[in-house]
Amino acid sequence: MQLPRLRPSTAAPLRGKALLAGAVAGLAWTLPLQAALAPTDLRCEYGRDPAGIDVPRPRLFWTLSSPDKNQRQSAYQILAASSPALLEQNTGDLWDSGKVDSAQSVHVEYAGRALSSSQQVFWKVRAWDAANEASPWSAPARWTMGLLSPEDWRGKWICAPAATEALLLRKEFVVRTNLARAVAHVSGLGQYEMFLNGAKVGEDLLAPGWTDYDDTVLYDTHEVAAQLRPGLNAVGLALGNGMYHVVRRHRFAKFTGSFGPLRAMLHLRLEYVDGSVETVGTDESWRVHPGPVTYNSIYGGEDYDARLNPAGWSRPGFGDADWKPAVAVVRPAGTLRGFTAGVEPIRAIESRAPAAVRDFPGTGVSVYDLGQNASYMPRLRVSGPRGSKVTLVPAEVVNPDGSIQRSTMGSTNRGISWWEYTKATDETESWFPQFYYVGCRYLEARLTPPQPGAPLPRLESLEGVIVHASAAPAGEFSCSDPLLNRIRDLVRWAQRANMVSVLTDCPHREKLGWLEQYHLNGPAIRYEFDLARMFTKGMNDMAEAQLEDGLVPNIAPEYTRFQGPFRAAAEWGAAFILVPWQQYLFCGDVALLKRHYPAMKRYFAWLESRAADHGLQDGLGDWFDLGPNKPGKAQLTPPEVTASAFYFHDALTLSRIAQVVGLPEDARQFADKAGVIRARYNQRFFDAARGQYASGSQCANALPLAMGIVEETHRPAVLAALVRDLESRGYATSAGDIGFRFVLRALAEGGRSDVIYRMLTQEARPGYAWMLKQGATSLTESWDANLTTSHNHFMLGHVTEWFYHDLAGIAPDPAGPGFKKILIRPQPVRELRWVKAAYHSLHGRIESEWQLEGDRFQLRVKIPPNTSATIQLPGQGVAGTPAGPFQAGSGEHVFQSRL
Repeated sequence: MQLPRLRPSTAAPLRGKALLAGAVAGLAWTLPLQAALAPTDLRCEYGRDPAGIDVPRPRLFWTLSSPDKNQRQSAYQILAASSPALLEQNTGDLWDSGKVDSAQSVHVEYAGRALSSSQQVFWKVRAWDAANEASPWSAPARWTMGLLSPEDWRGKWICAPAATEALLLRKEFVVRTNLARAVAHVSGLGQYEMFLNGAKVGEDLLAPGWTDYDDTVLYDTHEVAAQLRPGLNAVGLALGNGMYHVVRRHRFAKFTGSFGPLRAMLHLRLEYVDGSVETVGTDESWRVHPGPVTYNSIYGGEDYDARLNPAGWSRPGFGDADWKPAVAVVRPAGTLRGFTAGVEPIRAIESRAPAAVRDFPGTGVSVYDLGQNASYMPRLRVSGPRGSKVTLVPAEVVNPDGSIQRSTMGSTNRGISWWEYTKATDETESWFPQFYYVGCRYLEARLTPPQPGAPLPRLESLEGVIVHASAAPAGEFSCSDPLLNRIRDLVRWAQRANMVSVLTDCPHREKLGWLEQYHLNGPAIRYEFDLARMFTKGMNDMAEAQLEDGLVPNIAPEYTRFQGPFRAAAEWGAAFILVPWQQYLFCGDVALLKRHYPAMKRYFAWLESRAADHGLQDGLGDWFDLGPNKPGKAQLTPPEVTASAFYFHDALTLSRIAQVVGLPEDARQFADKAGVIRARYNQRFFDAARGQYASGSQCANALPLAMGIVEETHRPAVLAALVRDLESRGYATSAGDIGFRFVLRALAEGGRSDVIYRMLTQEARPGYAWMLKQGATSLTESWDANLTTSHNHFMLGHVTEWFYHDLAGIAPDPAGPGFKKILIRPQPVRELRWVKAAYHSLHGRIESEWQLEGDRFQLRVKIPPNTSATIQLPGQGVAGTPAGPFQAGSGEHVFQSRL
């Protein structure tokens, strides 16, 4: 599925809507009900028609639609069948739940007959509305089971008899007539593509996904009957290195390391009409060959010599007599896991033609400007003589003369990266790489003849294919200020570029899962994309990276081991506790809390072992804040201030988690611990005379405000100190990676979104507007957008949370997590005439749209069926009515107040 490119809406704000006084709208629950409720958007384990479900009792989800107000589900019935025909006849031979009196429509656990490996399940649901009238059955949905135990695999891990740069593997097999179904479960390490009879299987790129391969190996599941035919067939697998095998040689690499030889495993199940089953699996009868990829690295690039491509190698009848027999892999791999351990696959999302091309005559060099810094793989068509080459060197920025500048993409003393294609014929050829993507805006094309004096090749066409995880967009936002819309785009492009099988910090020089981004940017990116699976996998990665003593390293998977606080910073490890709590708030998902709670306690115990006098001394502080020196190491806020604040935050969050999972004694103990840490924090860092914490930096004051450390009587003074610091800097931020989110949270919760607006829109000093003024098209690593740091980094993208949570006012209510209960509390700023936002929650689409004319504030909200909202208007109510809070059921409501 290709995702549409989303841009801020240019639609006009709310016009001509009938107004309801707040007090009248508050009585909406008493309006008559109509029987009109329809289940839609059926999902299994967060996926739509997923394949490879590897848990015996998957969770089911649906949303509800209705044209009527105040509709809710009073009961449901699920039918699950082994065939579409049975389901059409309303026969649930696998499960008929019967009528279940419940409003639950998410995380409904399958409770039917035991399911078997590779089985297909077809299901539908109907719901009863608030008047106890049944809806029609939903449209059917399905899921395909993965392999539920290691013993079910009929293939084995195979590799080449000697190390190769990349690897092709093939096998021919016979398919009998009357094939009813064929399902493939497949994995290849580090990265693979699968082919049947010469055609690629599926649209996924860079599969199967990055993990700690000693613990978990992901596999994919595909229905492939349409690609098979009676008689002789051929299956092929192409393998590349990925994160599994990283070498430097003459190219860039962030680190080096290997999990072993390139390897593959396939289980192809053939089901026939007569009920018989055959299996094709990987074994020593397969044949292997190095193939045309002469170099590939997830960091260094990819070289492809088309002269070495064995044409037709994945088709039946190909002569593979000179290929070597495969050998079984001796070294064991991690546990094979399917859909529930992975994320949405990386796919080609859109293509961009060059916005401009600059030639450098006489050099064979041209620079193509794709117009947008994003995560790319190139697609090219090239003519010219056999043996000629096209080399594509990526870059984010250019020099004044238009030549590429590589300083933002990694240290050049460790080499650079590129793609290189060598032609096989004198004809026009096309190429799209398999094993390397990178974040860039520019591509320098170097054309090389097959020998000196020979004609150069010619690039007939070149486009950048944007690739990233195919998670569905979840949010829409626009407002009357084009600058805020551009800032949202700036952040969103960086979010997209860093969504692969982990949340990376940048898509070129690091590509590592730095954990602070998972929690600090968790709400911001959740508002934009449906990432429940991404955060589930992220928690698995963290759990597997956790050491025996309880430490959760700063990166997961931990492909390379850093030292000191770069491995053990509390501000980073807090993700292990805060991410599942955020998943609970946004998705109502208790599973992560229950599954990882013991490991969370072990991590907190590790923190306790490092604490002195109820505080932590070491951390990374407010990484990349703005001080007198070049951005990087924290300058304005001591690490003990940030680390100890997160120590408190972890304890308080664990108390809440323990309460949710039914451990009240644990909840009490962690609450008590949080109280002790809080008291000591205030003793050590709060200066009552000055009304500020520690150094008085924006970060130092914002953390205790947003986390609830500040005593209530001192909150106005500390908030005033934060605002004064911003005013003294011309409303420029000084906070960095750790502090900036909490500056936004402290100001918004203190009713000072007006200050946030000024901070976002000033362009005289480093900040978002400054980045745009410098020509950035994606969020940069540093506020000043300097040319030695990344220009595609989403770590400072916290502002998106403010757009949705505060400016539009859409937030989850902890009393009804997963947006079962919704908070609508917009914070208008007088510089904006209107704001329009929507969030697609698991319960349906939530809309908040307001306009401001003078002192008159008008709000339109749309609440999905089977949910309710608490609405708080800004300012004063109209005609003597209060401004809230109001309780509203589903449907569209209009309110007004005066500021």
